[in-house]
Amino acid sequence: MPKKWFQNWFNSPYYHILYKRRDDEEAELFIDNLCGYLKPGIDSKMLDIACGRGRHAIYLNRKEYDVTGIDLSFASIKFAQQFENKKLHFLVHDMRNLFYINYFDFSFNLFTSFGYFEKEKEHINALKTFRKALKKDGTLVLDYMNSQKIINHLVTREKKEIDNITFHISRTVRDGKIIKTIDFDHKNKNYTFNEEVKDFKLNDFEKLCSLSGLTIIKTFGDYRLNPFDPNQSDRLIIICKKSK
Repeated sequence: MPKKWFQNWFNSPYYHILYKRRDDEEAELFIDNLCGYLKPGIDSKMLDIACGRGRHAIYLNRKEYDVTGIDLSFASIKFAQQFENKKLHFLVHDMRNLFYINYFDFSFNLFTSFGYFEKEKEHINALKTFRKALKKDGTLVLDYMNSQKIINHLVTREKKEIDNITFHISRTVRDGKIIKTIDFDHKNKNYTFNEEVKDFKLNDFEKLCSLSGLTIIKTFGDYRLNPFDPNQSDRLIIICKKSK
């Protein structure tokens, strides 16, 4: 069976080159604000789902929490494992497959690390695994792009030069997905990768969460936790609890 786009792209070294300028200060601000809102106990166990190279998990662990990061990318997990300690662990794992059960106080799925799959059932199954991993009163934080704003202000073409590589990026909206195509040449070879993310909006998440046994209790629109506005907010941040 051919690999999905996310299996190819997230394991590519070029993924990390293109996104190397991600703002760690912004990520830490978000975690600080989330912790201020969620008020986790010092003995809380946390799961970072689709953790990438672990920047959120590592920062949570610096706050002395017990954190486990999982990601489909072997390359990302191998990089993150150099930071492991007795309260920080990283594992290669597909979010759609069952993990620990009734174990974590908080689960995080951050920086639009969802919406990758073709079928609604796959997204529901993923959310069900998120729910099952949580303790009875556990909390899930899902940080997604605000697809409405992106579509309203779609940047159809742009060019980025990083590490002597010129990335040509195009975007389109098709079949309920925001599709980004990344073309570039390196060492006399041409590469093309795609990112295909569902243009889920709040009402879509309300349906998906309901079908997955989760209840949305709060939404925010940015990393400072301002209210969500579908036309103005940069992010759609959803706080969920297990349904009773």
